[in-house]
Amino acid sequence: MKVAIYGQTYQDNAIEYLVELLDELDKENAIVAIEEDFYQLYKEGDASNSYATFNLNKGLDTSFDMFVSFGGDGTILRATTFVRDLGIPIVGVNTGRLGFLSTFKKEDVRKVVQEFKQGAYTVVERSLVQLNTQKLDKEFGQLNFALNEITVSRKDTTSMITVETFLNNEYLTSYWADGLIISTPTGSTGYSLSCGGPVIVPTAKSLVLTPIAPHNLNARPLVISDDTIIRLKVSGREENHLVSLDSRIASLENGEEITIRKASFTIKMIEYTSESFLKTLRNKLLWGEDRRN
Repeated sequence: MKVAIYGQTYQDNAIEYLVELLDELDKENAIVAIEEDFYQLYKEGDASNSYATFNLNKGLDTSFDMFVSFGGDGTILRATTFVRDLGIPIVGVNTGRLGFLSTFKKEDVRKVVQEFKQGAYTVVERSLVQLNTQKLDKEFGQLNFALNEITVSRKDTTSMITVETFLNNEYLTSYWADGLIISTPTGSTGYSLSCGGPVIVPTAKSLVLTPIAPHNLNARPLVISDDTIIRLKVSGREENHLVSLDSRIASLENGEEITIRKASFTIKMIEYTSESFLKTLRNKLLWGEDRRN
C-alpha cells in the first residue's frame, strides 16, 4: 500500500489523528509520503519516524493507492491541486464540521486503512470544470480547474455586474447580478446551494449556472449538460472583476471573454460503505446541521 497524506498546517488538532493513521499504516508496512509543510508540523511534535515528502511540483505519481486529506471540504479542494490528473483516489478525514467531501470521522481514522484493506469502499469519479483564457494563464497556470465551481463576481464596487452568457455559441441571457457560479455536481452542495441552486448527486452529468443575488427577478439556477461549452463576458462600472476557481482568485479586466467547459480528467473520491453521500445528505440537509467547514 502506498499512501500520500496532506493537511492544513494551522490545524494542530490534526496531528494526533495523523499519528494514529501513521501507526496503522506502519502495521501494514505501507509506503508513506507527507506534504512537506504538513510534515514540518508533524516533526514539531512527537515524531518518532521519518517519511518521504511531496509538494505541488514533485513527489507524487500514479503509483499511489490513496491520498488522505486531513481537514474539511476546503482542504480537499486544495488536495485536488496536488493530485491533478494522476488518478490517485482521495479520502477526507474531517477534523472540523461535517463536510460533503471530507466525511470520515477523525476518531475513526484507523478505519481508513482497515476498511480500505477490506475493500469496503467504492471509488466515485467527480467531474471538474476548466477555465480557458490566456489572460489568466499566469495566475492559474496548469491549475486552471475546479472541483466545486468557477465563479465570476464583482470587485471593488457595490454595483452589480452584467454577465453576458453563451451556451455552445448560442446566446442565453445577460445576468445582472453580483456574479455567476458555474458549479459541478460536487459543488452543488456548496456556494451554489447557498445561492439557491439545486442539490445534484455527484455522478450526474450536469453543470449548474447559479446567479448570485440577481436583479432580474426571473433569473433562476439553470441545470445544463456537462458537455456544454460556456462563454462569459463581464461588464460593469469598474474596470475589473473577480474570477475564482474554488478558493483560488484572480482579477480579470472587464470585457475579456472566458470559456468554461468540463475538464478532460476526473478526481477519484473514495466513498466508504459506512460514509456514503446520501448518508451525509440526510445528516446535513434533512436535520439542519451547519454546512460550513
